[in-house]
Parts: sequence; C-alpha cells; structure tokens
Amino acid sequence: MVITLLRAVIGSVIFLLICGCSGQEPGGVHFEVTLSQTAAEQIADLGLEVPIVGRAFAIVSRNHEREPRLSTGVTGVPLWGVDVRDFQAGSSVLIADGRESVRGYPLATTSALPPGEYSVQAFLNVYTTFNRSDGHTIEAHLNSGAHQSPFRSPGNAYSEVMRVRIDPNRETTIELTLDSVIQPPRPLREGETLQQGNYEDTEWVKYVKIKSDRVSEFWGRDMYIGANVLLPRGYDEHPNVRYPVLYLQGHSSGLTPVPWSPVRWFYEGHTPSNPGVGNQLDGFYEAWTSGRLPKFIIVTFRDANPFFDTSYSVNSPNVGPYGNAITEELIPYLEENFRIIAEPWARVLAGRSTGGWEAAAMMIFYPDHFAGSWPWAPDPIDFRKNMQINIYEDENAYFNQLDWIQTGRPAQREIDGLVNYMVQDEYSYEQTVADKDRSGGQWAVWQAVYSSVGPDGYPAPLWDPETGVIDKDVANYWRENYDLSHILQRDWATLGPKLRGKLHFAVGMMDNYYLNEAVYLAQEFLDSATNPRSDATFQYGFRGRHSWIGHSPVEPERQMTYAEFVTVIAEHITEHAPAGSDTRSWNY
Repeated sequence: MVITLLRAVIGSVIFLLICGCSGQEPGGVHFEVTLSQTAAEQIADLGLEVPIVGRAFAIVSRNHEREPRLSTGVTGVPLWGVDVRDFQAGSSVLIADGRESVRGYPLATTSALPPGEYSVQAFLNVYTTFNRSDGHTIEAHLNSGAHQSPFRSPGNAYSEVMRVRIDPNRETTIELTLDSVIQPPRPLREGETLQQGNYEDTEWVKYVKIKSDRVSEFWGRDMYIGANVLLPRGYDEHPNVRYPVLYLQGHSSGLTPVPWSPVRWFYEGHTPSNPGVGNQLDGFYEAWTSGRLPKFIIVTFRDANPFFDTSYSVNSPNVGPYGNAITEELIPYLEENFRIIAEPWARVLAGRSTGGWEAAAMMIFYPDHFAGSWPWAPDPIDFRKNMQINIYEDENAYFNQLDWIQTGRPAQREIDGLVNYMVQDEYSYEQTVADKDRSGGQWAVWQAVYSSVGPDGYPAPLWDPETGVIDKDVANYWRENYDLSHILQRDWATLGPKLRGKLHFAVGMMDNYYLNEAVYLAQEFLDSATNPRSDATFQYGFRGRHSWIGHSPVEPERQMTYAEFVTVIAEHITEHAPAGSDTRSWNY
C-alpha cells in the first residue's frame, strides 16, 4: 500500500512526507539524485568532462538559514555519498542504505536520522581523468581555483534546498535535481582555465599563472601553477631597485598575498576572518602602504592539484614534481618578470601550518636556494608525533591500547584541552567525501604527498581505513622520504653546513592539532647537533593556539605581527648577506 500525505504549504516552503514500497528493506530515507540538462551543459562549458565520473551526495541539515553543502565538515551536518560513472543529463542515482559505494558521516546510515524537519540538498563532485606519465590512470577533481574544497569548487553542481519532514521509520524517497553549477568569480575568457583561479591585478597585488612543463608531463595534460605578488611602496617610482623576497608558504591563498587572510585582505581596516590569524595582520596595511617597513616583495604560491589546495612544495610520486616546478620554473619566472634579487641570500621562507611544513621542507630539500626559513606551527615534522600517532611504533592510528582498555586518539582540541573530534572521525569524514585520498582533506593529502603509489595508481594508505591498523612498510616510506626530523638527523653531515642558522621555528604550546609535540622532538636533535651546530631557534607560545607565529621582538608578552616580521627578516638578510651585496637600495 502506498500512502502519500501532503502537509500544509507555508509560503514557498514545502513539507513532504512520502511513503512507498520500492522493493527494498522497509524503513530508511532514500535520495534519488538526477542531473539536469542545464547543469550538464554548464559543467561542459567550464571545460570539465561530460559524461561525468565523480561522486554524488545527499546532505541534510537542521539549520534552515544556510545551504547544507556549506555546513559540511568533521563537526558538520550529515551527508551520504555514492560514486557515479557515465553520469549525464537525465541520469539518476539512488543514495540508500546498503547500496554499493554509499558511505555516510557522521551517521553511517540514512535510517539513523532522527525524525524531524530538515533542509535537504544534493551535490555532485566532478572528476577529471588523468593519464599520468607513470602509466597509471586516475580520476580526481581538477583544481578549479577554490582551494580544493569540493563543496565550493567551480564546476561542481548542486540542487535547490528542499525543506522536508522525515520519518526514518517509514521508507521515504526524496527526489533532488542537480540544476545549478558553481561558477568562477568571473566568467572564463577565451583560452582561460579554471586552474589556480583567474584574478585581476590591483595596485599592490599582481597575479601570475604559468603552465608548468614538469607538472604537465607528470599529469598527462596541461597543468598550471601561479603566484600572488605583493609589491612594496615605491616599486614603480624606483625602477632601478631590486628587492629581496619573502616566499610566504601556505594553502588556501586564493587571491590574497597572505594565506588564511580574509578574501578581500589587502585593504584599509581589514578584519581577519580566521581565529588562527589573531593579531598577526594588525597594522600591516598601514605599515606596508606608508613605506615604513623595509621594502620586500612578498609572494604566495598557487599550486593546488588534484589532491589538495597545495602541493606541499616538494616532489611526490603521487602529486608530482612540484618542488622542482616551483624552484626551477615559477621562481625563475618571478625573478625575470619582477625586480627580485635573484640570489639565495635575498630569498627567505616562512609559513603557518601546512605552510610551516612547506617552509621547513623547502629549506631542507633546497638548502642552497634560500637564506633562511621561519616555519610556524608546521604540520608534523617528526612522524613519531604525527599529531598523536607514532607511525613507527603504534599499531593503530585510531586507538591507544592501554593493556585492558583502549582510548581514541584525538585529532583536534581547544586551547583548554577540550577535544572536539578524534582521528577516526576525521578520517571517516574524508572517506565519505571521497575514497582513494580524493577528499581534499588533511589525511588525504598527507597520504598523497608522503606515500608511494599503490597498485591502483592512487596513494598507498598508511593504515586500513576501517580498522586503523598501520602499514609499517608505508610508514617506513614516509620516514625515509618526508620525515623532516629524521632526514635532518640522517643527512646532517651534508645538510648541517648548509642549514646552520637558517631554521627558526615557532609553535603554540596548546596547538589545536598537537603540532608542538613534533617540534619538541626536532629540537632535541637540532639542539644536540654538532659538526656543525645547528644554531636553530625555537619559540613556544604559552597557551598559544594553532598558527601562533612567535613572540613580538618589542613586546615579547604578545604574538608577533607580520609588520614586525618583515623587520626581523630584513635584519637577518642584512646581517647574513655576502660581503659587497647591496642591502641599502631597497631600504629607501
């Protein structure tokens, strides 16, 4: 028997309760997702592949003020995903409990939804086919200038939000149509690609995007890298002056010359939008535009790729030769097209979080290329403390075994120690968004960058996704190739003379992701290193949260600002420049 009950219509809001017999197990919520002709055409118009290979989602929320797709995350709203193939206009897919490749988070099944009113939305993440030079063919999201966040990426499709009353104790089918496509901030011009975004130059910030021959060869198609270039005051008025450069590492840089800053950052009276920024940008606009600061060029990289919104600035068997592309293609291009001092003594690195790891890694992997590095709150630089996992000695990534009990391993905490979610939660969310490290998430990119290539062409997983049992062969591969602390110890005889006095770490003692723990381990070696001494420096912020960048040089009780940091690196360069170097003209 089929019963359909239409409830009251309030304004334009529709409350639906649809019960029926579909030949499946009784109970549960089923989502039927269909791709419209309009959406399929818009996806193709943006240069993406149709018919589509990708992943379709049903997302529900009890918050009716915001689109469900914009509320996803480890602590976000429930969603369920299913792989699609040969998906084209008119194609439909059913997202229901028990169907192949359907996975949900934080509720494993749709039948676990409590009864109530929900805002419901469908979404589609579109993949691109890559025939890589290593002989593997993989399918993943082509970066489209939106930081590899699938739920915000141009080219992906979504449905209108439907407000629905759900009773999971009765079988319910909800029909959703993907009829809108996320567009880039401005329409693509003839010959443009979505990759790395397309931005208009401003008075202060210039945008660069180039095709990388090295990365293109690896991925088997044209691939691009870019940079945001912040010019100092007086750049045009002093045409004979060349400037030192700060390569400020990070991810989600978008159109800003400082990662994680507000979307419209470089304007007077900006307000930082990320709690990790804190006071770091205070006074920077005024100090920079007034000319009070030493004159530098500041550069952030745009190197999003099929796995994440940054390459981690190294060569990787899964992600590609981005380390060489940056140092051998992008930096030379910048030095040729901007008046940058093209000498190692005038290049410095810094970065927070992911950017902190990148700043350390580029200094270690390219020690002759840069004058110094300031890694702040770096992603784990010693895998004995990969957050709270010792990947070499621990047997399980999800649980700490204590004889008769086991405890979950935390992934994120507040500065008072309150844990918000566990490693297993974060990994499960990423697996729901996409398998094979295609989620754009944190564990996905670590495996993409650090792991060897698996038999299927995707990154070899560090642990079993379901059980958390660690694969020691993969762990050993991580250690020998990307454990920065281990590499420093192993290769100190050759690295030491090149790195002396060049590494300057800072991290909060209550880093939200436990990143201070790996820095402590790295310091143990660097403080004890001899022949030569490391002369590395370490600063720790009492109760400092994630992305803490060090003590103010004038008021040590507070966090340093970027304006102060420019002075710090100017002094470092002036002090360590080779005899006879011009360290005065750029201080006009």
